Amino acid sequence: MPTFVWKGRTASGATASGELAAGSQTDVVAALRQKKIIPTSIKIKEEKKGIALFGGRVSRRALSVFTRQFSTMLNAGLPLLSCLEILGKQTESVGLRRVLAEVRGDVEGGLSLADALRRQPKVFDNLYVNMVESGETGGALDVILVRLANYLEKTEALMRKIKGAMIYPAIISLVAVAAISLMLLFVIPIFAQMFEGVGAELPAMTKFVMFLSNVLKIWAVPGLIIAVALFTIIRRWHKTDSGVRVMDPLLLKVPVFGDLMKKQAIARFSRTLSTLLSSGVPIIDALEITARSAGNWVVEDAILKARTSIKGGENIADPLSKTAVFPPMVTQMIAIGEASGGLDEMLSKVADFYDSEVDQAVENLTNALEPLIMVVLGGIVGFMVVAMYLPIFQLAGTITE
Repeated sequence: MPTFVWKGRTASGATASGELAAGSQTDVVAALRQKKIIPTSIKIKEEKKGIALFGGRVSRRALSVFTRQFSTMLNAGLPLLSCLEILGKQTESVGLRRVLAEVRGDVEGGLSLADALRRQPKVFDNLYVNMVESGETGGALDVILVRLANYLEKTEALMRKIKGAMIYPAIISLVAVAAISLMLLFVIPIFAQMFEGVGAELPAMTKFVMFLSNVLKIWAVPGLIIAVALFTIIRRWHKTDSGVRVMDPLLLKVPVFGDLMKKQAIARFSRTLSTLLSSGVPIIDALEITARSAGNWVVEDAILKARTSIKGGENIADPLSKTAVFPPMVTQMIAIGEASGGLDEMLSKVADFYDSEVDQAVENLTNALEPLIMVVLGGIVGFMVVAMYLPIFQLAGTITE
């Protein structure tokens, strides 16, 4: 049985608050009225759950498959609880199976599906919960779930393309770093021992490579520890409010990658807002949800300014056009969509366009990185080989003379 956190006023006008275990919000209201308390706020208490070490994470693909199957079963006329039970048994994700069991228990306890999903914030975000709530209110939950499944599948496909395109350059880079490190740590010292007994003056490039080898032998482990520590500190700082405000604008200015992140953010914004609006979510709530899922503080700030603009009776396009994130084409299409009453359709077209733009940008980036990495790797290895063999050639020339 869920626990509710409530706030209210007593008959004398004093404020009161507390917690109450009940089957539904209606039961909480009835219990408070018996105590002559007028409730002003009733929320489900978020339970702190332990972290599952194995199988606790729910992937986006598992969530999209669940959503698609859920919509199909509801459309076929199966009861909600039966759908949750069947899907919980057949899913391969251990984490999702556990979550669906808890959701089913909450629904049996009297909660709505949206409220039950809201208690699982690590799996179902605000976008998911608000769309389900809209579908329950409008009596079209199966239709909303189809739209939600389409959104999740397209988002997952885009992320999969980006990650897949980056795998090959990442592997080549790791192999390059490993090969150069092995040469500096194990191969160069052997040549250095050979040159110690020669007594001749070594070329500058040979001295430089031997210097790098000596530095790496001393700083290899401490340097790796420092690099991991710095990465961890920066990553955690980026999750803070101050870190986000400093780093996110800088990330959008990074050559090549900044443009890719900007296009991805626009595609996500357009797809998310279009899905929410077409599902009946009020535009004020839809903009707030979209801002939270923007993925970049600059984009989030622009969306929240648009939300404030709408509250003041203005449109969305004007505040978005004042930012450096949204190109004129996007703001013009949004303005046309607002004027024609088809904002969700226009945003869907923008999302499709920028999805293809991201695909093309990723392909171009991959095609450019592969030969660049090979050239850099070949140049570094070639420099080291020449630096080590140059004294041998000089010595051989001296002997022949």
